[in-house]
Amino acid sequence: MNPRAEIDELESALLERAKALAAEYMAQAESERQRIIAEANDRLQLREEREILAAKAASERAFRRRMQAAEIKEQEELDRLRWSLVRNVMERLQRQLAVIVADDRKYLPLLARYLARASAAIEGDGLIAEVNAQDHARLAAKWDAFCREAGIGKHLVLAPDPLACVGGVRVRNADDTVRVDNTFEGRLERMQDVIHQAVTERLFAAAAHRGALFDG
Repeated sequence: MNPRAEIDELESALLERAKALAAEYMAQAESERQRIIAEANDRLQLREEREILAAKAASERAFRRRMQAAEIKEQEELDRLRWSLVRNVMERLQRQLAVIVADDRKYLPLLARYLARASAAIEGDGLIAEVNAQDHARLAAKWDAFCREAGIGKHLVLAPDPLACVGGVRVRNADDTVRVDNTFEGRLERMQDVIHQAVTERLFAAAAHRGALFDG
């Protein structure tokens, strides 16, 4: 083989080798590209999943905050409504009490029961009864007879100064160390919890409570 042919053969072999190496490098480069793309996709998917989870968590927190705010607002509305109803009930009771006080046939027997129970609750004798100005004018001239009719077996005097109240009576001992407040205001105050519970449960027609107020 002449030198020229040898050179052509060597160049051809080198060219084929170069083509083979180029194809191998291209295949490796494509494989690496695919790996990089796959890793990038995995990272992107993981990032998207994290962002979705973070968005869901933020959405849940925002939803809970809105729910809590709505619940607080609803509770405030319920509280305002409950107290409004309590005030309405108290106003109605005050009007009913005024009607009772104006009716001697109903009020005087009730006052006698209040007086007898308050007197019985205080030990000893020599008690003092306090009533409002209207009742003082009603009873001052017939106080002893009123006490006897009420079944009071103790010495009970009528205080000279009237008490500021709608009706009822307050009884105390001589040194004013023990008092039993059977005025309407005192009994209403003691029944505040019962009235609030009744209003909360929407039991406006609770005749038992009114009976406890007037007779209990």
